[in-house]
Amino acid sequence: MRTDITVIGGGTAGLVAAIACAEAGAAVTLHEAHGSLGGRGRATAAPYVAHEGPHVFYCDGPHWTWLAERGLTGRLGRPSARDLLRVSFVRDGRRALRPPAGFLRMITVGRFRTAPVDEDFHGWASRHFGTEAARAAANAIAAVTYDADTGRLSAAFVWRLIRRVFAPGVPTVRWVVGGWQAVVDRLAVRARQLGVRVELGSRITCLPGGPTVVATELSSARALLGDASLHWESGHCVLLDLAVPHGEKDRFLTFDLDAGGFHESYSMQDPTTAPRGTSLFQLDMPVRAGESLPGARQRLADLAEVTVPGWRDRAVWRRQGTARGRTGALDLPGLTWRDRPTIDRGDGLFLAGDMVAAPGMRGEIAVNSAVRAAAGAVRAAGLTGRRPIGAA
Repeated sequence: MRTDITVIGGGTAGLVAAIACAEAGAAVTLHEAHGSLGGRGRATAAPYVAHEGPHVFYCDGPHWTWLAERGLTGRLGRPSARDLLRVSFVRDGRRALRPPAGFLRMITVGRFRTAPVDEDFHGWASRHFGTEAARAAANAIAAVTYDADTGRLSAAFVWRLIRRVFAPGVPTVRWVVGGWQAVVDRLAVRARQLGVRVELGSRITCLPGGPTVVATELSSARALLGDASLHWESGHCVLLDLAVPHGEKDRFLTFDLDAGGFHESYSMQDPTTAPRGTSLFQLDMPVRAGESLPGARQRLADLAEVTVPGWRDRAVWRRQGTARGRTGALDLPGLTWRDRPTIDRGDGLFLAGDMVAAPGMRGEIAVNSAVRAAAGAVRAAGLTGRRPIGAA
């Protein structure tokens, strides 16, 4: 069977790249080392549908447009007005309804400021908004960075995230029913409908001939390509998925302004993720430099006690995990997304994933880089005249 383009990796990036190539008229073979597709977009099986990482989308970027144009976003969930009121912050070890006044000023009257690339966020924000506000903001946005010292990162990088999450002109967060797993499932169906040949349990140890998109974790790409330069900064955190019977004091969202922890419901906006009468949550806590994993997990357990009181006795299901170097790209001072490992590696080889040179945050980078990698692979295969790369 003919193969014009090979895609290595069957996560979100690999599936998007395969679809984009097939839409342009290419014969595509996708190799996935595991027995199922999805990568970090996978979720646990019902009745508790918990994801490996983030499960929300933002609709203000090209990643969402690409998915929505193809009908791949699916049905959207929505928390009730009552649950939306269950948003809180942790300050000085206690739950609070509002962040510090300086942080509020930052995301309201201060949101139109421009932050520099070459200065760290803590220094820049402290100068403009005060040290307390800078620390609170860095810890609040650790929900995105999974980093215990977000203040050390580029001010421009962190400020862009804060403005997207906390100060958008209009609400942009979207909860897809079924989360990333549902989107992965739709991507897989779309790929097969377009004729993509999917090879599961197929671990590639040397590059095939012809245009190839490597859509794996950066560490796996580094090993496969033998390229020691394929490194980038990423987060390190511990995770706790937790299901409990509904409780009046359980929170919908909580930002830990003391330590960068985060708590979010799966089920208040998407009841399909848990049995009736049960609430499902994910909590995460960034691991501090030199800290042991048990120490980080204890801090995570303490956060859970604030957001889901009495959780140890109430839990009907739980699992814990660790994510290191698997939480998307983080830009240090002086660096932007353009400085990350390039997508076009030359000689018909392209990278896609959440830590390469494409805009966005976390999984958005994977989608955006995959579309760009696909366009390059199609050109390398000499297929650009067949069909537009963005055609649905």
